Amino acid sequence: MYSFLNDYSEGAHPRVLDALYKLNQEQNIGYGEDVHCQKAKEAIKSYLLKDDLDIHFIPGGTQTNLLVISSFLRPHECVIAADTGHINVHETGAVEATGHKVVTMPHIDGKLSPESIEKAIKYHTDEHMVKPGMVYLSDTTELGTIYTKTELTAIRDLCNKYSLILFLDGARLGSALTCDDNDALLSDIAKLVDVFSIGGTKNGALLGEALVIVREDLKKDFRYLIKQRGAMMAKGFVLGIQFEELFRDKLYFELAMHANNMAKRIENTIKDCGYNFYASPGTNQLFPIMPNTLLKKLSKEFRYITFHSVDDDYSVIRLVTSWATSEESVDKLCNFLRSNRN
Repeated sequence: MYSFLNDYSEGAHPRVLDALYKLNQEQNIGYGEDVHCQKAKEAIKSYLLKDDLDIHFIPGGTQTNLLVISSFLRPHECVIAADTGHINVHETGAVEATGHKVVTMPHIDGKLSPESIEKAIKYHTDEHMVKPGMVYLSDTTELGTIYTKTELTAIRDLCNKYSLILFLDGARLGSALTCDDNDALLSDIAKLVDVFSIGGTKNGALLGEALVIVREDLKKDFRYLIKQRGAMMAKGFVLGIQFEELFRDKLYFELAMHANNMAKRIENTIKDCGYNFYASPGTNQLFPIMPNTLLKKLSKEFRYITFHSVDDDYSVIRLVTSWATSEESVDKLCNFLRSNRN
């Protein structure tokens, strides 16, 4: 039974594993101060086209989000997110457990708009309410959609207007940057946001996120904060080696593009079979609306997530491809859908 549950079911790309194996007995300085972390940072900076920024390697996405939000907001401040945002739905209240409220606004295809952000700002009027201090975006979003360069610029301008920190969760940033509809480069992201992550866990690494701090006043003492929050690995070089390999050439982007291409084939088949989508497809997460009678058969052959029920007859499911998704598995799924179409 092949799994389309997520993009972290497999271990790591062979090149990453090979690099870890070859360097397995090499002795390194701990806590991210080793030569491999430094080389990885330099490689990432070559794509960002900026040198005046700080990069830290964090083991996981939830740790990264919690660390950023708890570190950069003052005690009375909140973060604005789409109601579908990962920090609101899938992190067990981790951010709010630090004392910072997540103020949610209705999503539009998984995204926040400048209008919804401004509405949240204007609703919080005085000291009897939490004060908005940050905007949280995901790219790709939790529905697989992306922010265009124009959309990011508009949100950047709004954050400047109200002196808000703009934080972009890039757990699936590779997928966003390599999809057909994208018009932004990694270097554009570095110009438009204050802090962002580059996800490795969901794009070829065993684990790890690269956290990029762009804004100067957010950099001070951040290693203290990483340590205090339990996010500083003693064997930090394990993260550094992986990102060094992913960004040594264009491997990071090639892996994301592969995931997108596999999803595109499934997307085209779903459309050919006459089914619609809950959210606009385009990256490695697909949310088709399918008959429950078909899903009963599908569940015997493939693993997927049932997102939610539409009515008694139809449900939204999530299918996710990864850097490791094989053409054979995609062919099998597409042939199944064609053979069982209504």
